[in-house]
Amino acid sequence: MSAPAPSPLAIVDAEPLPRQEEVLTDAALAFVAELHRLFTPRRDELLTRRAERRAEIARTSTLDFLPETARIREDDSWRVAPAPAALNDRRVEITGPTDRKMTINALNSGAKVWLADFEDASAPTWENVVLGQVNLIDAYTRNIDFTDPKSGKSYALKDADELATVVMRPRGWHLEERHLKFDGRAVPGALVDFGLYFFHNAKRLIELGKGPYFYLPKTESHLEARLWNDIFVFAQDYVGIPQGTVRATVLIETITAAYEMEEILYELRDHASGLNAGRWDYLFSIVKNFRDGGAKFVLPDRNAVTMTAPFMRAYTELLVRTCHKRGAHAIGGMAAFIPSRRDAEVNKVAFEKVKNDKDREAGDGFDGSWVAHPDLVPIAMASFDAVLGDKPNQKDRLREDVDVKPEDLIAIDSLDAKPTYDGLRNAVQVGTRYIEAWLRGLGAVAIFNLMEDAATAEISRSQIWQWINAGVVFEHEGQAVTATADLARKVAGEELAKIREEIGDEAFEAGNWQQAHDLLLTVSLDADYADFLTLPAYEQLAG
Repeated sequence: MSAPAPSPLAIVDAEPLPRQEEVLTDAALAFVAELHRLFTPRRDELLTRRAERRAEIARTSTLDFLPETARIREDDSWRVAPAPAALNDRRVEITGPTDRKMTINALNSGAKVWLADFEDASAPTWENVVLGQVNLIDAYTRNIDFTDPKSGKSYALKDADELATVVMRPRGWHLEERHLKFDGRAVPGALVDFGLYFFHNAKRLIELGKGPYFYLPKTESHLEARLWNDIFVFAQDYVGIPQGTVRATVLIETITAAYEMEEILYELRDHASGLNAGRWDYLFSIVKNFRDGGAKFVLPDRNAVTMTAPFMRAYTELLVRTCHKRGAHAIGGMAAFIPSRRDAEVNKVAFEKVKNDKDREAGDGFDGSWVAHPDLVPIAMASFDAVLGDKPNQKDRLREDVDVKPEDLIAIDSLDAKPTYDGLRNAVQVGTRYIEAWLRGLGAVAIFNLMEDAATAEISRSQIWQWINAGVVFEHEGQAVTATADLARKVAGEELAKIREEIGDEAFEAGNWQQAHDLLLTVSLDADYADFLTLPAYEQLAG
């Protein structure tokens, strides 16, 4: 057999990485180039369609289920493909980036699934993109270990039957990979992440009794799901594995996708395994799409918008109803708490909140849920064990009692809570601290005992933007204070000074604190609302 021809892709502005030749082979890059050639034009059209849809929402301030796809929703006969054995029991899933230590810890965590994240929990430096792929290959070939340089503690994989099943999340459609270009044009990050992972691991995973499984982020319509389905069909033929081997779980984390859940499952039905209900990105999407809609769309502090808020409950119950009607898994939201090694009382209170949240999800019919830390796996597992028992899922619970109307999903003003001055300060605090870490190449960041990712920064800056543009009035120290750009600058300056005092001048100057402060204010105060914080942030990301 002759060697593959050199790839038409060019690697640009990238320092050589150890072992990159194992990932960036001519054959793998030729596959990514073919994905780019065939599918990037449609991706571009779909991004244009997103902008058109957003303009229509600005004009009407409403959304509805699609009349043109009513026949799909009304046809009770179709189901998604049966779940493969490795994805039939998903009662607890752990999430995290693909650095070497996390890879081992997540696989060993006792969770049923690990969401191996190249998206919101990973800043897309070239090192993270490439070495994350190396770590997954090493995990599947059991060539992975890690010794912490600070503690000296060693990490190694448990036996194969004790490891979590991997579901990999590529970047969203809006992001480019600037280090891989085709005729001078950057390749979409989604195709780079998917292509390299699929090419190297699809057959290996089948031999391990599993398969190439994916989480699809930031989906906004069933047409975007159709694009992914066509990519899966092409990719399976390209490497010579059976159609239907790929399985995809779609994150319903945009308000437009919430109106197209059945259609999304239908487009992916030969490859679909479920839908997931998130919170921060979903709220971010509501602000983004309805930012012209007036006072009734103004969200209170993000921490006041729990999954029990009426419009969030409508969304999650519709998701469970939709998934089970079509034979798919319904996966619940994130428990982001990070246990404190110093404060047992903090842990006690937080663990009780996690238990209550997971009890509610299991009771509502979800088949599984997310946690961010291994210590939360047993808590979430107990909640789902109590409901599921020996059953792998509860897809037989059809939730036919659920009847969600289009207006229920956007009844933001049904929540009895208001924006607060403390909420503004928290948005500035968390946004600044997260962006600073992201600019250092960290996508999963511990802030105030919570594991935060890019979605946290998106909802934080979106709330600042929305409150200022809505002229929200806060009650603060007995006075009425209006949300303005000057107020945001004042609070941001105060928080920056506190951080300098907290960490010291040397650490402050060594970090990206001023840069993070400036970027947060740019995306929070510009009249032209940026679609994604990560787009301008990527321009400033080194590596």
